Amino acid sequence: MIKVENVSYIYKGSNKKILDNLNFEINKGEIVAIVGKNGSGKSTIGKLITGIIKLKKGNILIDDIDISKNKNSKMLKNKIGIVFQNPENQIIFNNIYDELSFSLNGLPKAEIEKRVNMALKQVGMLNEKDYDLYSLSLGQKQRIMIAEVLAKNPEYIIFDEVTTMIDSEGKDEIYEIIKNLKNKGYTIICITNLADEILLADRTLILSDRNIACEIKKDELITKAPILKEFGIKEPTILKILIELKKHGIDLNLKEFSVTELVNLLKGKIINEKFN
Repeated sequence: MIKVENVSYIYKGSNKKILDNLNFEINKGEIVAIVGKNGSGKSTIGKLITGIIKLKKGNILIDDIDISKNKNSKMLKNKIGIVFQNPENQIIFNNIYDELSFSLNGLPKAEIEKRVNMALKQVGMLNEKDYDLYSLSLGQKQRIMIAEVLAKNPEYIIFDEVTTMIDSEGKDEIYEIIKNLKNKGYTIICITNLADEILLADRTLILSDRNIACEIKKDELITKAPILKEFGIKEPTILKILIELKKHGIDLNLKEFSVTELVNLLKGKIINEKFN
């Protein structure tokens, strides 16, 4: 579990708090989306949790380990990983294998090979292991950056607007990776403003005025959809469709909020009405 307790933050050179007495928890095995307008402090949260920027006020605990204590830094290093928006800013080596194996230095060669293969397999890039990273598409590069984090065997992963720069096909591939990771027991935080990523989450935390203004659980998305609009968050298209259907007496309960699930439920409803 991740616990964020009474966290405030001011960037150096500023006199304005970007976060003010922030409190929330992330339970093991869930996906939580953190959304908010640009400049609301979303990415700051991810950097604080991973220790990229130093916590100055408040507490952050990962499995009851205090991230602010220097003695815990090594223990936490591989417990949590983060993937950023632009994969090209994260690349160090040209070769994919070199990129993934670099952070695993110190492990036996066989263990490094095993971890690299496992990570690439999870993102569907095992066949490209010996490729030049710069020959890949932006979406493929981002999948390699996800694999680089997975190779360290973390329990928690933060995705900081990872699909913002990627085309729709690349987005879908990464969404499938995120779903599969959850099924494998990973705990995931999606920092995002993209509507479709809200649908992946078990809970959505809306960040506004330096704090969590609202929490929406997945099964509350239809009834609380107007709240998203209130805070300037775009409603997912599939959510708009479900709301319109409900207005016309068609109440569908989706678990995955996918187009395939919606089509199958509508087909089933039509068939039932036709033959009953």
